[in-house]
Amino acid sequence: MDDIILISTLNDFIFCPVSIYFHGLYGYSDILTYQSKSQLNGTKAHETVDHGNYSTRKEILTGIDVYSEKYRIIGKIDVYDSRKRMLIERKKHVNKIYDGYVFQLYGQYYSMVEMGYTVDFLKIHSIDDNKNYNIALPENDLEMKHKFENLICTMRTFDMNGFVQDNAQKCSNCIYEDACDRSASRGD
Repeated sequence: MDDIILISTLNDFIFCPVSIYFHGLYGYSDILTYQSKSQLNGTKAHETVDHGNYSTRKEILTGIDVYSEKYRIIGKIDVYDSRKRMLIERKKHVNKIYDGYVFQLYGQYYSMVEMGYTVDFLKIHSIDDNKNYNIALPENDLEMKHKFENLICTMRTFDMNGFVQDNAQKCSNCIYEDACDRSASRGD
C-alpha cells in the first residue's frame, strides 16, 4: 500500500480529514469553482515561490521538491536560505500559529535534513503584514515533535467511514461544506 503523505495535507487533516477527500475530488477542476476568496489569495501569494520568481540570489532556494523516507512524506518547500540555514513557510496572513502550520514546516525540515541540507532555523512568514514567527526545531520542542509524529500515524490509520465532524465552526468555514454529508453546521 502506498502511504506517502503530502506535506500540504498535514494542516488540512487537522482542519478536517474529509476536506482532503474533497480536495482530491475537485483538485483537477478550475479552482474558481471551489476555492474561497482567502484560498485564492493564498494561492496568488504563493505564485512567486511556486514559479521560482521569489529571489534571484543563489543562496535562496524556492519551491524545490522534498521527501522524507523516515516519515514517508513528500512536498515542496517555500523558501530555504542556505546562507542563514533557515527554512521559511510563507502564509498569506497569520493571526495565530496553528499546529498544522508548524507540522508543514516540520515535514519540510525533516525532508531537507534527510536530503543533506543543514537547517538551523525555522520561520513562518506572514505575507500581508510582513511578520515573522520563529519556530523551535523539533528536537527543541519534543511535545510538538510527538504531536507531529502522532498526526502522521493518525493519518495513516484514518477511517473516513467512522468519522463524524463535531465542530460546526470548522464546517461553516469549509469551502466543501455544501457538498459534505458530515457537516456539523447544518443541523439535521
